[in-house]
Amino acid sequence: MAKHYFGTDGIRGRTNAGVMTAEVAMKVGQAAGRRFLRGDHRHRVVIGKDTRLSGYMLENAMVAGFTSVGMDVVLLGPMPTPAVALLTRELRADVGVMISASHNPYEDNGIKLFGPDGFKLSDEDEFAIEAMLAEDQALAPSEDIGRARRIDDARGRYIHAVKGSLPHDVRLDGLKIVVDCANGAAYQVAPSALWELGAEVIAIGVEPNGKNINDKVGSTHLDLVKETVVASGADIGIALDGDADRLIVVDEKGTTVDGDQIMALIGSELAARGELKGGAVVATVMSNLGLERYLQGQGLELLRSKVGDRYVLELMKERGCNVGGEQSGHMILLDHATTGDGTIAALQVLAALVRSGKRASELLHLFDPVPQLLKNVRFSGGKPLDDARVQAVIADAEASLVGRGRLVIRPSGTEPVIRVMAEGDDAGQVRQVVDAICAAVAEAAA
Repeated sequence: MAKHYFGTDGIRGRTNAGVMTAEVAMKVGQAAGRRFLRGDHRHRVVIGKDTRLSGYMLENAMVAGFTSVGMDVVLLGPMPTPAVALLTRELRADVGVMISASHNPYEDNGIKLFGPDGFKLSDEDEFAIEAMLAEDQALAPSEDIGRARRIDDARGRYIHAVKGSLPHDVRLDGLKIVVDCANGAAYQVAPSALWELGAEVIAIGVEPNGKNINDKVGSTHLDLVKETVVASGADIGIALDGDADRLIVVDEKGTTVDGDQIMALIGSELAARGELKGGAVVATVMSNLGLERYLQGQGLELLRSKVGDRYVLELMKERGCNVGGEQSGHMILLDHATTGDGTIAALQVLAALVRSGKRASELLHLFDPVPQLLKNVRFSGGKPLDDARVQAVIADAEASLVGRGRLVIRPSGTEPVIRVMAEGDDAGQVRQVVDAICAAVAEAAA
């Protein structure tokens, strides 16, 4: 059964349109509140948000929804997604909410939900909440309506936890670090944590105005952080996204270090110390074949999940792994956090940099990615991947790549688009394979 509201990472869309309205947000608050009313204790929900203009509207709507069914609300203000997950557990809340559309532009927003254990909700819980959205919810009696309050020490609690993830024998004294907070949720906490650990911090993307989140800054727009690193003579650059659950690194030369290289570094560092669990790193089907080959050379395995950090996490828990992530920069380090945390992942990179005594450009490029090409084919209806001609072209492509590359074809979960990705040692062959499949899909969809 397909979900109407929930996608691979909560509910997301353009604000005041479709599913992302104040009315829907209030109903989600009521339904999630009812779903997590368990036992006779006074129930509590923690709500954080990023810096989008629409966060005020959605936050107030969700407060109305949760309090109307008898839940007390603790408001965190602008905080990273992993901070919400952490404080949901620390404050013994029954549910946590992050209002954010991650790396999307400010016009979009979203709702991510966490259970009392700090992990994102299961499919079972999301299906249950979806079903409840179509129903009128039983409201609390007048005397049991919830209260809402803001807490002042949320930032301090999270900064303390982030700093605690850095190995105790490591300090950042002497490092000059550029940190780009995407004018988003980490604009206060990430620079503060790095400075308190001894670094010289140059902070950019720390002037949110409600409309400039992810606007030419952050992990999906690297020009500014690259320029700042090189111009300032910094040792390294750290780029987060709007809700700070992603990390992309820039070395001192201004070269991009993506999630695959970060996973290679963290995984191999932990393995060398006997701290990598499961003998493997978990990534998605989109991670580069070069990462897989590098890990194999270290005697480690690369496990692949479907695209989406929730699927990475599911496979990590299933196989007992503590390191996982996505090429796009989601890094899940289960020894320290229950969800992706760009700042905590950055500290593991910085610890390796300090311990090695190397320059970032020497340390962070552990393998050469094989040529990889991704193209999208938009279609207006039907199921073009079911077409016999498309299937024949795909079969031929798979046969030609055996032993030399990989092919990944998947429909988008949010729009009528087929994503076609191939990688292999021969860039020309990769391009030929992708173009042939895209042409077949386009013809079938015509």
